[in-house]
Amino acid sequence: MNIPQGKNIYFASDNHLGAPTKEASRPREQKFVAWLDEIKQDAAAIFLIGDLFDFWFEYKTVVPKGFTRILGKLAEISDSGIPIYFFVGNHDLWMDGYFEEELNIPVYHEPQEFIFNDTTFFIGHGDGLGPGDKGYKRMKKVFTNPFSKWLFRWLHPDLGVKLAQYLSVKNKLISGDEDAAFLGEDKEWLVQYSKRKLEDKHRDYFVFGHRHLPMEIDLGNNAKYINLGDWINYYTYGIFDGKEMHLKTY
Repeated sequence: MNIPQGKNIYFASDNHLGAPTKEASRPREQKFVAWLDEIKQDAAAIFLIGDLFDFWFEYKTVVPKGFTRILGKLAEISDSGIPIYFFVGNHDLWMDGYFEEELNIPVYHEPQEFIFNDTTFFIGHGDGLGPGDKGYKRMKKVFTNPFSKWLFRWLHPDLGVKLAQYLSVKNKLISGDEDAAFLGEDKEWLVQYSKRKLEDKHRDYFVFGHRHLPMEIDLGNNAKYINLGDWINYYTYGIFDGKEMHLKTY
């Protein structure tokens, strides 16, 4: 994609809408919709890098109730011709066609590479990447297994969604202590993952979410790791103006 002069590409992640309750998350949803309404004026594209919802599961004919404001704004922006790209996170990984069919938004389940103005981006939510975290990686295989999803669909949505929302909030993935502080480059596993990817091929930017902590780290050789933070505590987002990418706060 060539970015027209005066246009930008925007990145955001980890809104966790619906948590800890729909009522408590409503102001955050309204704030994010206001941000989308502002950036649509000069957006060449928008990337949502996972965990937009604290829980999302698509039954064959049912999706979770609520989120009218955010879904309506995404539909408006998409219909206006501004491309939106959605990457599933570990809380909303059960996307299964709804965004593509209703909003014309492509959904990615694995990291992808994009080139903007000859600048290469490696983009993904970030869960399950890099060394360690073997317990989560095993759990993710269970959650994404077609048979597991088929079994879950047999639960009535009123029961299935309520149970999943309870477990999602209880597991402290929104604001656990492990997300509160920078661990150092040698312990930040997404930094280590990015450095290993550079051994195979150069990329200018590695852009992830999941960590909930805004970070910009120089990887050497004109490469940079960026974690987008979240829209719970930091309200940070990434912006690429065609030449450089930086984090900003809304």
